[in-house]
Amino acid sequence: MPGIDEITGLVKSSARDAGFDLAGVAPVHDFPELAYFPEWIGAGHAGEMHYLEARNEAGEIKRASLQNTAPWARSVVVCAINYNTDQPYSTGVSDPERGWISRYAWSREDYHEAVIRRLRIVEQCLFESVGVGRQDAARTAGEPALSEAEGPALPNPREATLGATEAVFTRCYVDTGPLVERVYAKYAGVGWIGKNTCILNQKMGSWLFLGVILTSLELTADLPAPDRCGTCTRCLDACPTAAFVAPYELDSNKCISYLTIEKRGAIPEEMRDGMGRHVFGCDICQDVCPWNRKAPATEAPEFQARDGLVNPALGWLAEMRAEEFREKFRDSPIRRTKLSGVRRNAVIAMGNSGRGEFVAALEKLRVDEDPVVAEAAGWALGKLRRV
Repeated sequence: MPGIDEITGLVKSSARDAGFDLAGVAPVHDFPELAYFPEWIGAGHAGEMHYLEARNEAGEIKRASLQNTAPWARSVVVCAINYNTDQPYSTGVSDPERGWISRYAWSREDYHEAVIRRLRIVEQCLFESVGVGRQDAARTAGEPALSEAEGPALPNPREATLGATEAVFTRCYVDTGPLVERVYAKYAGVGWIGKNTCILNQKMGSWLFLGVILTSLELTADLPAPDRCGTCTRCLDACPTAAFVAPYELDSNKCISYLTIEKRGAIPEEMRDGMGRHVFGCDICQDVCPWNRKAPATEAPEFQARDGLVNPALGWLAEMRAEEFREKFRDSPIRRTKLSGVRRNAVIAMGNSGRGEFVAALEKLRVDEDPVVAEAAGWALGKLRRV
């Protein structure tokens, strides 16, 4: 078997060949940022995202330590791919009759699928570098599949048998695993955790999808990325809902991305004004970041914007029916908020628009069969009539 340094180099090289822009290796340690995670959960900052609170049989929060879920893991391979497109930032456009969908959700393919496909290529290279093909390594290693709340179930860990007493295990995740990916991205040298809690890279900016491979091999670790935010607070100052409790600390309950994607039912009225015209996610804290001024555009075809998703018409979204929703957002992360959420968010954006042209549509929506949409329409009408 090649030496560990050589295997590490082959894995990184395969990541580049697979289309990733960045790749690094982090050791498996209980980093200080992970120790903070239970406190963040305890403060209620996860909102209704209860899957983040998942615990093992011993009652330990899974994401607080890989020892709680994958005690066999010794290294984490972190791969990142740029999804930025040559389109305006949300802070550069302001048509009140149109909404804003977060940049990452414009893609022609769900990023989970696009990233995991590339990640499997890297995983296969890891197995081949230790002399075992991936097709020979697919057998259960005893770890239970993810619960539905944590995301779509993935195959059980890959196991490559090297000898009578030696084996290599791996498992791939793209936003579906019981770990805090950005912490490992920092210690893999991929980027630092910015004050807006996003991973930042000094050359690529923050428009990055992350994929990780847990492995029982103790690969050569990279140095952690230094924090280059300095004294800048533009992301914190720009947040219209004051979601940042402090630098590096986000209260999801106030975050527009959480409110428009994860929050079910009615959105608290005190948060609606700050949502502006956002209908799925929010890019403001990334749009204003100086490190994104010259962020390169991706060449990956699957991350190019679908027709109609950059500045979509609010009336179209608010009155969308189930069949059109399924067709338009097939293989899209926008499915996560469901039709009810998209329509609710569009109606709130109508109320924030200040445009009387929406009154007629909102009158009809006020008696919509979806009570969440109907309630939001009543609020939006009241706001427009006060303008």
